[in-house]
Amino acid sequence: MRMKSMLVLFFSITTPFGIALGIGLSNLYSENSPTSLIVVGLLNACSAGLLNYMALVDLLAFDFMGTKLQNNMKLQSWAYHAVLLGAGGMSIMAIWA
Repeated sequence: MRMKSMLVLFFSITTPFGIALGIGLSNLYSENSPTSLIVVGLLNACSAGLLNYMALVDLLAFDFMGTKLQNNMKLQSWAYHAVLLGAGGMSIMAIWA
């Protein structure tokens, strides 16, 4: 219970702190300068990498390592195609984001 309350406390403190920090820093830099574009690009790449890791390793690995998919090659093939189709669709949507 103590650990959960500590995590709730840290989350409730860091979220508003991050928002305030972002608002404060947005007034200090030019959005079109090369440095700010590189920083924003690196931060976006890091968050995209973390989301991909969470989706592929933590979420999909459990499903793909289950006995239902391991014993049925046709279902496993459909599952791989669905994952690739979904990743491709998200990549295409990222063009407009």
